[in-house]
Amino acid sequence: MNRTTRYLVGAAVLIVVGVLLLLQNLGVIVGAENVFWTLGFFAGAVIFLSIFIFNRASQWWAVIPGMVLLGLGILVGFGNQLGQFSDAVFLIALALSFWLIFLTNRALWWAVIPAGVLTSVAVVSALPESLGGFEKGGILFIGLAATFGLVALLFGREHARWAIWPALILFIVGLATFLSSANLLSWVWAVGLILVGLYLVIRALLISARQPKAVPPAPAEPPSPPREPPAQ
Repeated sequence: MNRTTRYLVGAAVLIVVGVLLLLQNLGVIVGAENVFWTLGFFAGAVIFLSIFIFNRASQWWAVIPGMVLLGLGILVGFGNQLGQFSDAVFLIALALSFWLIFLTNRALWWAVIPAGVLTSVAVVSALPESLGGFEKGGILFIGLAATFGLVALLFGREHARWAIWPALILFIVGLATFLSSANLLSWVWAVGLILVGLYLVIRALLISARQPKAVPPAPAEPPSPPREPPAQ
């Protein structure tokens, strides 16, 4: 799709949306606001996604507004049917934009971070209400840890050696948050302290066993008695 074709498609979509808005203001279209806005968001999504599809190298940014408009169109048109999953669907649409940026251009490795963060938030928002805040918080932190872990695994040697540290910290926080919901955190701390203490004891014993034993010095020889002068 060349530039002229993109302009013509965009102009046609704008004209159609303008005509629908004019008909609504004149009272010709009544009670179709959701349909109008749904079509408008979908039309805008088609424009931006077409720009991205036909020129992914330099126009990668177009997938972000394209997926945002697509998510808004789904919310407006099908929000009642989605129910509690409506927020998750919008967040997944936004996360997909960054996943597509990364999958089509591996040089843009940073896109993994917002993609993973948005995916984690979307998963948490779709969890049932029966789960408490600690469970959801633990899952969120573990998802964020997996995001930075993926960055460290794929690009740690070249760009993101630092990513392993937030991955470890977020995983520990997520695990502690998740275990605290089941009243297991105190047990984990107790067992952990015991294991650390045993490790230090074993390490000290191994170090002392590897050290060479000190050889006691040889006893000094007693001094020889003085010689008597020869008799004359």
